[in-house]
Amino acid sequence: MSASSPAEVTAERFLAARQSAQGLADYPGPMPATLGEAYIVQDAALARMTEAVAGWKVGRILGDLADRYGCNRLAGPIFASTVFTADLQSQGLVFAEGFGAVEAEFLFRIGTIPAAGKTHFTLEEAADHIDAVHIGIEIASSPFAGINGHGPAVTISDFGNNNGLLIGPAVPDWRSGTYADQTVTTRIDGDSVGSGTAAAFALGAIGSVQFLLENLIARGIAIEAGWWISTGAVSGVHPVTPGQKVEADFGPLGVLHCTIAAQEPR
Repeated sequence: MSASSPAEVTAERFLAARQSAQGLADYPGPMPATLGEAYIVQDAALARMTEAVAGWKVGRILGDLADRYGCNRLAGPIFASTVFTADLQSQGLVFAEGFGAVEAEFLFRIGTIPAAGKTHFTLEEAADHIDAVHIGIEIASSPFAGINGHGPAVTISDFGNNNGLLIGPAVPDWRSGTYADQTVTTRIDGDSVGSGTAAAFALGAIGSVQFLLENLIARGIAIEAGWWISTGAVSGVHPVTPGQKVEADFGPLGVLHCTIAAQEPR
């Protein structure tokens, strides 16, 4: 398929860099000025993918950036080949010439799809579409090394800066909401790099589910049962490089481990 717009050119350049595992020193096109423009790039790349989507990452947009862009969250697809059950041998693959980071997150699984014509959800309605919650690690990575330095629109444009998901054990009795008060700590090579709770999220982690359902429906994307939603970094976004060892400590809910490795050409 030949490109016919700047958004399509940008999308194709990002896809080529991802497939070859080569870095991008500069943004591969005109930077999107709005979230709407960014999702056009993301959708153009998504349309060119033959691989199945296994879920979606939701990232938070904080402070002045949320005011500037008129939204406090962003979304990007997670592809099936990058989703793994976490164990002691787990790897997190990052683009060695680009940007790489890890994020400890609560993962929500879609159990039922929304009714046709439904476009807005209360928090309770959003929760009704979830059948399980797990602990996990999102691998955030892009061939563009500066992806996190230019605001959320640039992040959105390259699949939301996602390159994988590690799924840990299930959270028992998640509907009680007590998981949100659990302190989550991330360690890299044994050193603590950040701690936090999901209770600090605007509208909580369920707010990420609410946002994503509405975002996908507005974009005309059919929601599927079984998709995972990575709901946002609990302890922060922590840059990593190949060879580093990561530990995401969810206290009594479990501890996850992974070793960072370089993404190879696909």
